Amino acid sequence: MPRKTAENVITEGRVSAVTGAGPSGLTARVRAAAFAVLCVAVLIVNLDNTILNVALPTLVRELGAGPSDLQWIVDAYVIVFAGLLLTAGSLADRVGRKRTFMAGLAVFAAGSAWAAFSGSVTMLIAARAGMGVGGALLIPSTLSIISDMYRVPGERQRAISLWAATTGVGVALGPILGGLLLAHFWWGSVFLVNVPIAVAGLIGAALLVPDSRNPSASAPDLVGACLSIAGIGLVLWAIIEGPSQGWSSVAVLGVGASGIVVLVFFAVWERVSAHPMLQLGFFRNRAFGAAIPAVATVNFGLYGALFVMTQFLQFSLGYSPLAAGVRVLPAAVTIVVIAPLSAVGVRLVGPKVTMAAGLGIIAAGLGLVSGVTVSTGYDGIVAGMVLLGAGAGLALPTSSGSVVGSVPREHAGVASATNTTAIQVGGALGVAVVGSLLSTRYGDNVTAALAGQHVPAAALGAIRGSLDGALAVAARVPGSEGALLVPVARRAFASGLDLGMVVAAGVVAVGCLIALIWLPRRANGS
Repeated sequence: MPRKTAENVITEGRVSAVTGAGPSGLTARVRAAAFAVLCVAVLIVNLDNTILNVALPTLVRELGAGPSDLQWIVDAYVIVFAGLLLTAGSLADRVGRKRTFMAGLAVFAAGSAWAAFSGSVTMLIAARAGMGVGGALLIPSTLSIISDMYRVPGERQRAISLWAATTGVGVALGPILGGLLLAHFWWGSVFLVNVPIAVAGLIGAALLVPDSRNPSASAPDLVGACLSIAGIGLVLWAIIEGPSQGWSSVAVLGVGASGIVVLVFFAVWERVSAHPMLQLGFFRNRAFGAAIPAVATVNFGLYGALFVMTQFLQFSLGYSPLAAGVRVLPAAVTIVVIAPLSAVGVRLVGPKVTMAAGLGIIAAGLGLVSGVTVSTGYDGIVAGMVLLGAGAGLALPTSSGSVVGSVPREHAGVASATNTTAIQVGGALGVAVVGSLLSTRYGDNVTAALAGQHVPAAALGAIRGSLDGALAVAARVPGSEGALLVPVARRAFASGLDLGMVVAAGVVAVGCLIALIWLPRRANGS
C-alpha cells in the first residue's frame, strides 16, 4: 500500500493525527465563520479585563477592597494565565488545538460564574485565578488555529491584524457594557455576562472550527509551569505589597529576591529540560527574539494606564462607571481602526518601523497623560488616550505576526503562547508597577500634608489607603477641615498618577529601542 502524503490524509477539513497538516480544504466561507468564532472568544477575554477596570471603584465600596486588593483582583488572573500559557500552548500542539480551545472556553465560563457570586475579596481573587486557567487554554489556541488556517504570509498578517483588532473591540465595549450593567445590576453581573457569550462560542467552535495538532510535540513541561507561576507570582507580590508593607521590609525584599531566584532556576531548567515549554532556540531568530520583549512593553504601558485612568475618571473627575466607560472609547476605537491597517504598514515599511512607530506613539501618549494636575479635566487626557490606542493598534498585531511567522507551523501553539505570555506578563507588571508607584506617592504625599494634624487612626488609614477613602472621610468631616482634605488628596493622587505614567513611558521607550535595533526590516516570507 502506498505511503500516505500530507494532502491525502486531510478529510472534511479536519487534520490528520499522522501529519499534523492544517485544514487546507476549508472553503472561504467556513474559514471566515471559524475565524469569527475564534475572535468572539478573544473578545470575551478582553471584554472581561476592561469591564473589570470600570468596576474597580465599585469593588472598593461594595467589598471594601483596598489598593493592593484591586491589583490582586486584576493580577491573580494574569499570574495564572501567564504562568500556564506556554504549557497550554504545548498541550494544544500535542492533543489538538480545537479541543484545548473549547476546554478553555468552558473553564473560563465556569470561573466567570464563580467570580460573579463571590462574597469576598479573597473569593473573587481565587475565582479570577480560575478564569486565568481558562484564558491560558483559550488564547494561544486561537492564534495557532488562525496561523494554520491562513498559511500565506500576507493573508496570515491580515487575519492576525483583525484578531488583534478584536482586542480593541473588547476595550471599546467593556467599559460601556460594564457601566450599563453596574447601573442596573449588582457588581457580579460584569463577570456573569461572559457565560452566555462563552456558551455561544462553544457551540460555534464545535460546528465550525477545524482541528490541528503537532503529533511530534513534546509532553507538557509541568516543572517549568510551576517554576514560572511561582517566580512571576512572587515578584508581583513584592511589587504589589511594597506600598503597604514598606519597600525596605524584610518580607518584600525577601519575597522579591526569591521570585528572581525562582525565575533564574526556570531559565536554567528550560535549557536542560528534554521537553522545555519555552523554546529558547526560537529567540535566536530576531523576528521572534526582539518582538517578545518589545510587545511586553506595549501592555506594560497600556494596562498600567487603563488601571489608573479609570480610577482618575471616577474618583477624581467624579464620573459614574458608565460615563467613565464612554470616555475610554477614544483609546478603544483607535485600536479598532488602526489594528487592521498595521498589515499595510508591515507590507510597506516592514515590522521594524511599524513596531517602533507604535511603541513611540504609546510613549508619547503616556507622556501627555503624565501632565495631569488637580485642575485637569477630561479634555486634558483624551489626546493621550488616542495616542495609546493608535500605538497599540500598530504594535500588537505586528508583534504577533512577527512571532508566529518566524517559527515552523507545527510550533505555532508554543510560539503564540510565548507571544501572549509576553503580553500578559507585561500587562501584569504594568498594573503592579504603575499601581504601586501611584499608591506609594499618594500615601507619602498625603501623610506629609497631614503631618501635625490630629486625625483619628481609622480615618488616617482610610485617607492614606485611597483617594476614594479620603473623599469618603472628607464628606463626613464638617466645616473647613473636610473641604481642605479634598484638594490635598486629589493633588497626591495626581502626583502618583504622573509618576506612574512617566515610568511607563520610559519602559515603552526601551521597547521602542529594542524594536529599532533588533527587529528585522522585513517580515518572514515577504
